[in-house]
Amino acid sequence: MNAQEVIDYLELQPLPVEGGYYRQTHRADEIIDKKHFKVDYDEDKAIYTAIYYLLTPDTQSALHWLPTDEIFHFYLGDPVTMLNLFETGTSELITLGQDILKGHQVQYKVPGRTWQGSYLQEGGSFALMGTTMAPGFDFSDFKAADQEALITQFPEQAELIRQLSD
Repeated sequence: MNAQEVIDYLELQPLPVEGGYYRQTHRADEIIDKKHFKVDYDEDKAIYTAIYYLLTPDTQSALHWLPTDEIFHFYLGDPVTMLNLFETGTSELITLGQDILKGHQVQYKVPGRTWQGSYLQEGGSFALMGTTMAPGFDFSDFKAADQEALITQFPEQAELIRQLSD
């Protein structure tokens, strides 16, 4: 199995701005009123959404910020490195992958208001993941990185910030 076969079989499409390939698989019919959120939304939201998300050697998840938690699920393929830049001023690199005995995460929660970006580790051919968000994701939630501002705040991660925000 290769990346193109997975893309074709799951009917994945390029993900605008962020990069990679995706397909929304679920969007709850139930709506939650915006007044119930800790985050200031302009509109009501689906209770949850879920997507497939795939990275290849020539794609990456560009650094971005979302207002609420996003849970990643690793399904198959090669390991992915994820950079998280937390609002506390700290950062963390984690590996999404199948080898849990080597510390890979098969499920990982990115807290809301965290800058995140990821890439397929060198030598890998693809990684198929999924993400779940509650309340549900809308493209209006996505905020792209300001490279210089993030380098100023997280100088120890300058190289990866440049890589994930070009």
